[in-house]
Amino acid sequence: MEQFDIYDINRQKTGRKGIRGEYTAPEDMRLVVHICIFNTKGEMLIQHRQPFKKGWSGLWDISVGGSAISGDDSLMAAHREIKEELGLDLTINHRPNFNINFDGGFDDFYLVNWDGDISALNLQYKEVESVKWATRQEILSMIADGTFVPYYPSLINMIFDMKNSPVKYGAHFRE
Repeated sequence: MEQFDIYDINRQKTGRKGIRGEYTAPEDMRLVVHICIFNTKGEMLIQHRQPFKKGWSGLWDISVGGSAISGDDSLMAAHREIKEELGLDLTINHRPNFNINFDGGFDDFYLVNWDGDISALNLQYKEVESVKWATRQEILSMIADGTFVPYYPSLINMIFDMKNSPVKYGAHFRE
């Protein structure tokens, strides 16, 4: 029974907990993290979700993603999700590159670089069937043909455009 912290609309913890898969009130928010891992060729590591996984079964998805569990802050959740889904102990030492609010919470996106050997990853069987490197155009084509989680193409473009931008400039690409 996985619990998560419930936040208010201002991203403050309420002190209450939710249980994964159970109803929470419309004003209750939760924290979700997404980690987009890029190699030096500019490709993103993508994962093929297991066909039996609840939610977007059998579709390709960005590198890693998941809900923070109770006690996690965003960075802790990012490290835990990478370790759980890929078996990778990857260091992230920065704030999320950007955040997107959704009706039930907050999505924190981290963009990181890694040039490791994907055949050496220890994939979490209950969630990840396989992984591969993909270009921006390959991902956009997969979204169009229905084999990738249906992210907005503009989001994928923004992720690829921001992947090498320093966080200090935020929405700007230079001072």
